[in-house]
Amino acid sequence: VQLQASGGGPVQAGESLRISCVASGSTFSSSAIGWFRQAPEKQRELIGVISSEGNIHYADFVKGRFTISRDNHRNTAYLQMNSLKPEDTAVYLCSMGRHWGQGTLVTVSS
Repeated sequence: VQLQASGGGPVQAGESLRISCVASGSTFSSSAIGWFRQAPEKQRELIGVISSEGNIHYADFVKGRFTISRDNHRNTAYLQMNSLKPEDTAVYLCSMGRHWGQGTLVTVSS
């Protein structure tokens, strides 16, 4: 299984960005997908998890700004981020079971 997050980049505060996580293999549709982020010199933190059935749990800090979704036909999970803040600057990663993808860097400038 391989996971690859993409779609990060530099944005201005207040803007939106959607990042994707594409998985290889045939287990995607039956697996939960987690989104995490790791800011410089900080611990990795959970953003949210979407189950194979589409149920979603968000971390408290999300507060309605982020939305997780998935497209099983495309083996892809998405993280829609709105009203971005400089403190959202981090490497964003996805996970599926014990597998982790290489992250994508999101840089939010004020």
